[in-house]
Amino acid sequence: MSETAASAAHDAEGSARASATKNKSGERRGLFARIALFVRQVVAELKKVVRPTRQDLITYTSVVLVFVAVVMAFVTLVDLGIGRVTFWVFGG
Repeated sequence: MSETAASAAHDAEGSARASATKNKSGERRGLFARIALFVRQVVAELKKVVRPTRQDLITYTSVVLVFVAVVMAFVTLVDLGIGRVTFWVFGG
C-alpha cells in the first residue's frame, strides 16, 4: 500500500470514529448512546449476511474433506520418504 493510500485510509478511519462518537449537533455522545449505536450497526451488518444453502454447505464440506485427505496423503508420503532416506544415510 502506498503512503498516500495508507494515510487516506487512516484519515477515513479516524473521521469515521469521530463521526460515530458525535451526534448531529456536534456534541460527543454518551456511553449508552455509543453502545446503542454499536448494537444497531451490528444488527445492520448481520442482516447483510447470506447463509449458504444445504447443497452449498454439502459441497463446501466435501471440498474441505477432500483437500484435507490430499494434504494428509502428501505429508504421509513425505514423512515416509524422509524416514527411508534417514535410515539409508545413517544405516538402520
